[in-house]
Amino acid sequence: MIEKIPLRNTESYRKNLADPDKNWASWLVPTGWATTGKVITSIEHHGGQLSKTLLEYLPGIVAEGKRRASQYLEQLEGRNRVSLQTRELVIPSKDVSDDDLFRQLRRNEVEHDHPNRLIYGDNLLAMAALLAGDSERPSMRGQLDLIYIDPPFDSKADYRTTITLPGATIDQKPTVLEQFAYSDTWSDGTASYLAMMAPRLMLMKELLSDTGSIYVHLDWHVAHYVKILLDEIFGRSAFLNEIVWKRSPFAGSSKARSKKYPVNHDVIFVYAKSSMYHFRHQYEEYSDAYKLRFKYKDANGFYRKTLLKTYSAATEKRLKVEDRWIDPIKAGAYPSYKQYLHESKGKQIEDVWEDDLDTEEVDFDDNVWEDVNSANPMAKERVGYATQKPELLLERIIKASCPEGGLVADFFSGSGTTAAVAERLGRRWIVSDLGKPSVMITRKRLIDQDARPFLYEAIGDYQVEQAKSVLGRKFRVGELAQVVLRLFGAVPLPPEISQGGALGRIPDEKALVIATSPNAQVTGSTLRRAQQARLSVMGGFDKVYVLGWNFADSIGHDIEALNDDKLEVLVIPPDLLDRIGKKSDLVKLADEVRFSTLQYLSANVVSRVKSGIGETITVNLNNYVLLSPDAINLNDKNREQLLEVMNNEPLALLEYWAVDPDYDGQVFRSVWQDYRGNTQNDGDELRVVTKAEVNVPLKPAARRICIRAVDVFGYESEVIIENVEVDS
Repeated sequence: MIEKIPLRNTESYRKNLADPDKNWASWLVPTGWATTGKVITSIEHHGGQLSKTLLEYLPGIVAEGKRRASQYLEQLEGRNRVSLQTRELVIPSKDVSDDDLFRQLRRNEVEHDHPNRLIYGDNLLAMAALLAGDSERPSMRGQLDLIYIDPPFDSKADYRTTITLPGATIDQKPTVLEQFAYSDTWSDGTASYLAMMAPRLMLMKELLSDTGSIYVHLDWHVAHYVKILLDEIFGRSAFLNEIVWKRSPFAGSSKARSKKYPVNHDVIFVYAKSSMYHFRHQYEEYSDAYKLRFKYKDANGFYRKTLLKTYSAATEKRLKVEDRWIDPIKAGAYPSYKQYLHESKGKQIEDVWEDDLDTEEVDFDDNVWEDVNSANPMAKERVGYATQKPELLLERIIKASCPEGGLVADFFSGSGTTAAVAERLGRRWIVSDLGKPSVMITRKRLIDQDARPFLYEAIGDYQVEQAKSVLGRKFRVGELAQVVLRLFGAVPLPPEISQGGALGRIPDEKALVIATSPNAQVTGSTLRRAQQARLSVMGGFDKVYVLGWNFADSIGHDIEALNDDKLEVLVIPPDLLDRIGKKSDLVKLADEVRFSTLQYLSANVVSRVKSGIGETITVNLNNYVLLSPDAINLNDKNREQLLEVMNNEPLALLEYWAVDPDYDGQVFRSVWQDYRGNTQNDGDELRVVTKAEVNVPLKPAARRICIRAVDVFGYESEVIIENVEVDS
């Protein structure tokens, strides 16, 4: 296979690719340089193209992957190491119509050192953070017993999410952040995909224990190339199996099958970290046809006669004592023994798994798993996720390669099947995904399953890590602030006034613009300083804009409390750094970038009353204001439908909300949750309930109550209500 990807100024590109501190921002590099870390798969030379096969570039792909992985490993002890931020401690207790008192507190809270963890964000950063550890939890290096991954392997896959709202069905394209991740993965074809996988597989190897193993689920698009990567990273001797999974009885349209054999299977490569890997054979029940072979019966049950071609005197003696010895039927023949059906474990699972469970007359191939169905669209386990894998598939893998109580990880978690099955089987788990729909579905699925408490985490200082990736590891915040100002349409103020490059002005209106740092939160104090700057800088301005990357959870209420029409707070698009890395023309980029208003939730505590030995807190949702619809990746028709729902029934936009009746200001502990699709309270699949009655143990002091909501697009907002006393 030959892939031809024309690339300009290749020699300059090579030099820059080798420099980890090189500033990759396209407005700072010479014209004509490549501005992304793509792997070269062809070279322009003397007006012609010298094509090379992908195999010839694999050593370079592996070398670059090792360099990137080493970069993260070198930072594990440093000040700039990647960290995880706990967004929520989820104590599953969904709202039901017949809720029991204290149901949500029936278990201990999360295990401290090794909690189950659902992580939102780039899995490369998530793995780096797990390897680094922090003051709360130790490094996970060498701690994982099993990794299963099902990375995207179809460059033409449709990643849109269908959102059904009351009276409207909206197709949301991936966020631009997710789109860039997908386009990076496939921009130069298979070469880019392998460049994405290489450093991730290396970090996974670091996380695996010496008894651990990894299962990599792929299909025909990339499996043969990824196998070479795995051989290079884990070693050819570490290869254990190539499992073939037949997905379904059908294999595409008749047109797709008209001139070739139907394509109807995936492969799963299995590698071990060392020769000490954990493995337990799995068995399936014999077919009815096979059971008919056990046609004899005695007091101990059904049995078959099995020939003994070799045996010792001790074996003969034991079988006769057990009344299992059967003499030869004639001189010179072999003896037999009674093999009882109830003593047989079943048919040992091999390495080809077929999808058709209904076929009784299956000829079991020695190389095939033949009994795992795809997740049926009507099955109870289905959660509406396009690439969802069946629970039986994961159950078999986890039982075989993860000891009881062991730790399973999935860094492309999709619909959360790995976490759901690990939870059910009593294993601990860590899963992550870049897609907001994925983590939202997974959180709901685990709550619905009544899982043990788990952490929902995100990459700490995500924008800082993105800036390092795009601008170089030694980027300066001031440079980034000036780019943000220009994209907003502002002119940076002179250095002696500009406080490190963060201040600008809009020429056509007397307005001050403040671009905050990606490693800082916009808080109430930030807004008060902005008000002061509006009055004092350069003789004063009529208005001040604050452009923020990250915001304190209470920022909506801080804005409301200030009630200042001369202050406007806007969100810097979270995908801006990726866009900067892709665009060489800032003028064109400025036309595309939208700085949006903040989403805002309104809620109140209706009552707090004693109830038996505890108390009941009643919370009402009043209103929800979505951020600017222009910031959401929708077509015009869907945007019109969204605006109609926003105007008529704004609370129908909420996907999930939860209550922490004792918020400490650090970790949100949700002890009550409701979400769209939970029909055990009011039977409405499309709406959350708007009133929560939370039963908790009695507390004599005032409470600080936090209400957090996530809308159907994944945007979070919250309300904090201070000093809530028991009703007199």
